Amino acid sequence: MSLESRSSVCELCGSSESLSAYEVAPSDGSAEQSVLVCSTCKSQIENPDTLDESHFNCLNDSMWSEIPAVAVLSYRLLNALGRQDLVDMMYMEEDVKAWADAQSIGVESSDNSVVHKDSNGVTLAVGDTVVITKDLDVKGTTFVAKRGTAVRNIGLVPDNAELIEGRVNGVKIQILTKFLKKS
Repeated sequence: MSLESRSSVCELCGSSESLSAYEVAPSDGSAEQSVLVCSTCKSQIENPDTLDESHFNCLNDSMWSEIPAVAVLSYRLLNALGRQDLVDMMYMEEDVKAWADAQSIGVESSDNSVVHKDSNGVTLAVGDTVVITKDLDVKGTTFVAKRGTAVRNIGLVPDNAELIEGRVNGVKIQILTKFLKKS
């Protein structure tokens, strides 16, 4: 099935402006392994530092697509955004899940030269649960991240070993690893 016959809108957000094909790697170049995306979605996928969580609220719908390439791309974007709650709800066949796990948004190689360690020197990984060891004022908000708060399904900041990303009080924040303990 060709991309054009599948849809005339972005298969992620539904926009009909500036559409183009995006190959979901690893890909054989076929239409089955491509997604029709708008320029906004494409630029954010190709520059993961610019991912706008509010734009990608559309993934709540596209994650249920019966088209494997759309589901795989939605899965990868949700992971990159730290939306483990939605990732956990997704169902994919084994081969599609293996394809989705084969690569991440913004990961060009498997070189993990940056190692994230908690306050005790324990290595942290994506998806770990950590506990905050000190009351922390959260910049840009009116709340304090209290000592003892568990942060589940963390994400690692790729270019900074001293920062992780996680959700506290429903807000995605970055936290210094020296104030965390792996649980």
